[in-house]
Amino acid sequence: MAFNFGAPSGTSGTAAATAAPAVGFGGFGTTSTTAGSAFSFSAPANTGTTGLFGGTQNKGFGFGTGFGTTTGSSTGLGTGLGTGLGFGGFNTQQQQQQTTLGGLFSQPTQAPTQSNQLINTASALSAPTLLGDERDAILAKWNQLQAFWGTGKGYFNNNIPPVEFTQENPFCRFKAVGYSCMPNNKDEDGLVVLVFNKKETDIRSQQQQLVESLHKVLGGNQTLTVNVEGIKTLPDDQTEVVIYVVERSPNGTSRRVPATTLYAHFEQTNIKTQLQQLGVTLSMTRTELSPAQIKQLLQNPPAGVDPIIWEQAKVDNPDSEKLIPVPMVGFKELLRRLKVQDQMTKQHQTRLDIISEDISELQKNQTTTMAKIAQYKRKLMDLSHRTLQVLIKQEIQRKSGYAIQADEEQLRVQLDTIQCELNAPTQFKGRLNELMSQIRMQNHFGAVKSEERYYIDADLLREIKQHLKQQQEGLSHLISIIKDDLEDIKLVEHGLNETIHIRGGVFS
Repeated sequence: MAFNFGAPSGTSGTAAATAAPAVGFGGFGTTSTTAGSAFSFSAPANTGTTGLFGGTQNKGFGFGTGFGTTTGSSTGLGTGLGTGLGFGGFNTQQQQQQTTLGGLFSQPTQAPTQSNQLINTASALSAPTLLGDERDAILAKWNQLQAFWGTGKGYFNNNIPPVEFTQENPFCRFKAVGYSCMPNNKDEDGLVVLVFNKKETDIRSQQQQLVESLHKVLGGNQTLTVNVEGIKTLPDDQTEVVIYVVERSPNGTSRRVPATTLYAHFEQTNIKTQLQQLGVTLSMTRTELSPAQIKQLLQNPPAGVDPIIWEQAKVDNPDSEKLIPVPMVGFKELLRRLKVQDQMTKQHQTRLDIISEDISELQKNQTTTMAKIAQYKRKLMDLSHRTLQVLIKQEIQRKSGYAIQADEEQLRVQLDTIQCELNAPTQFKGRLNELMSQIRMQNHFGAVKSEERYYIDADLLREIKQHLKQQQEGLSHLISIIKDDLEDIKLVEHGLNETIHIRGGVFS
């Protein structure tokens, strides 16, 4: 997962970054506008900063408002190049170069000032002479603790002002180096990022009004057209809007206004005030860095970052062609990274849910389509048979009364031959009958094997046996009674027969 390089938030795959604007950029100088352009703005009014290589006042390397996210768990939390490099245009604080220890691009004329700053810092941390007794050792430890936290003032001498400890000082412990994806947008693409302090739903519902308002900010020139490249949600109910301006010439051709030119116009004091009234909190260009700029960034460690750690970060870069190491300092930066990471995770999960729903819908459509295809195949077969029957009847009627022709006789012979082959015992019909008999036998055996078997509980089986035994005893007793009755009947019959014989002799 790749992230922004100086952009308000990261994007997966191709993250955007900000490059040097033409005016107000604390980076690598200025970029001139293409000659002959019909698009021109007046020079910005606030030209206090003139670049890192020639100005007396510089923003150094800041981290407060740079947007970016990590490149993955293996590289830690990433960071974007913030407005410290002059990428951002709102809510930034300028820092004097002489108060930044180990600035990103040190000026030769400021070397003595930085040397004094370094000496004062070392004195505050190791050998303060404020009280002149053993309490100076305790003060030194206190100054070390403040330097570790990156906040507070270090008193070390009564005649010299205290040292201001910031998170950019080299002794601050709460810092790390991550990686951000380098952008691939060119200056000719004209992409400028505007961060609004509004929700994405509000921006999308009022997108047309927003475009009209930005067109008014550009002076209402009819040859200019404001276009929205993309809208994306940011943490803390903020929204990133990427725009570009198309300039139409009288001869009918059109071109995009360069990003640096558009950014320079937005940086003018009166224009910036109008943008702030629209809810814009940050503006930046989205252009790629030149090889010289990348080399300059890599060769000079940021303020407060140890050169050894910076060199190790360059060695550990997983993809030096696409990623660049950037520092992240302080808990606020970590919290912002966490919010951006959560935001990106939610966006990815939302996209995965949409893809999952699309896949389920496609699977349902595929099942329905397959069922319809099978139905149409059956219908086609039925219609083919019906058509064939109609053709047969039509052909019979057409050939009625005619003698059998030679080709018909040949077809009849072929059909008789096929019929004989089918009816032969060792041919297809015999084999088919054999297969059918085997299938019936297998079905019979399967049915026998699949008969259900019942198991009776032992106590219940005992009770059944006892009941059957009692029934058998009752039947035996009944049989004995029937036998006794039969014997009695036989005796009665025998007695009757004797009586009849006796009576017959008397009467004779």
